[in-house]
Amino acid sequence: MSKGTDSVVVKNARIVTPVTGEGELWRMAEYSPGAMWIDAGCIRWIGVQAELPAEATKATMIDAQNRLVTPGFVDCHTHPVFGRHRAHEFELRIKGATYVEISHAGGGIRFSVRDLRQTSKEELVLKLLPRLDSFIAHGTTTIEAKSGYGLSVEDELKSLEVLQALSRQHPIDIVPTFLGAHEIPDEYRDRREQYIELVIKDMLPRVAEGRLARFIDIFCEDHVFTAAEARRILLAGKDYGLRPKIHADQLTDNGGAEVAAEVQAVSADHLEYTPPEMDGRLQEAGVVPVMLPGADFFLSSSLYGPARRMIASGLPVALATDFNPGTCMCENMQLILTLAALQLKMTPAEALTAATLHAAMAIDMQHRVGSLEAGKQADFVIWHAESLSELPYHFGINHVWQVFKRGERIHETATHPKSGVEDDD
Repeated sequence: MSKGTDSVVVKNARIVTPVTGEGELWRMAEYSPGAMWIDAGCIRWIGVQAELPAEATKATMIDAQNRLVTPGFVDCHTHPVFGRHRAHEFELRIKGATYVEISHAGGGIRFSVRDLRQTSKEELVLKLLPRLDSFIAHGTTTIEAKSGYGLSVEDELKSLEVLQALSRQHPIDIVPTFLGAHEIPDEYRDRREQYIELVIKDMLPRVAEGRLARFIDIFCEDHVFTAAEARRILLAGKDYGLRPKIHADQLTDNGGAEVAAEVQAVSADHLEYTPPEMDGRLQEAGVVPVMLPGADFFLSSSLYGPARRMIASGLPVALATDFNPGTCMCENMQLILTLAALQLKMTPAEALTAATLHAAMAIDMQHRVGSLEAGKQADFVIWHAESLSELPYHFGINHVWQVFKRGERIHETATHPKSGVEDDD
């Protein structure tokens, strides 16, 4: 196993990666046969193998065996801290119940809140560990992870402390987001203003004091938090040094995207109902639009995010799973690429860029992760595939062969998913 402190060269690779450029989007680089020289966990050189610097030949060699190599996925929208699943609600939706109907009946987020409050920090750690392993096993090397199933001072802090603890012991990069404004909890259903005050005056100071989050998020829908309430809470978060993110326009056009532009959110996520006139506003404000087609698919929605329109408007569209127990129980970004191709009409190259570099922009980590370029962290995947188009095309299997984090191999699949034959290495 290679170590992050070793000098390593990946050779005989079909490298496909987005690349950064001042004022440019959707630029790709391909090297075949390609090579990548890694030193101290960062990429020192990448390019055509024939041009590999002579001094790199002393490094440990990793033979990609003519396979596809891409950046590790950056999943910029997940809700992984929860107790029990909500498979019973899945059955209710199959029988015709809507997401909002389940929520009004006390289910949905409110179910997960009651459950998390009864779950100890130690139990939450044990439940989250295999979920993080699953992200890595499917090619994701960085996640943004939200709280939001506690909705009390004690339980929101508990959730963020779980993320903090695991970020120290698990190889995946975890970027924490405070989502205390995810729903109105049961005990405040008739006192919503008091709950908003609790978020602003009690939760936010404690989150900031403990340096437990980098971002603040809110679920902006009329049945949860209005646009005016979202603006107020996100601005309060900015006062405490947290950068805004927002769940916007998923179920209705209630002004969520407009709030994102006004508060200069780092991202606005969902956006199924965002009107065309908002595209320019989002671009001017530097907001990254994040499409979550897995949630649309899982909710049997007929409407998906306007990716093609936003791409044409010059926006850096990103992709994420929206992994959560209610509306998208999926850690697999490969499936999201398939949905992006079929439902959002994105090309494989666009989908890869959206799931890596643009997703890194949605968590302000594009200078460190999201593409394979000199100076960046060596987070990459060697796939059981020869071309990028195979990942969304052959869906329902795991194409991962090896996953590397900071130049260290952290996961390997011994059996080829297409043949069932064990690899030689």
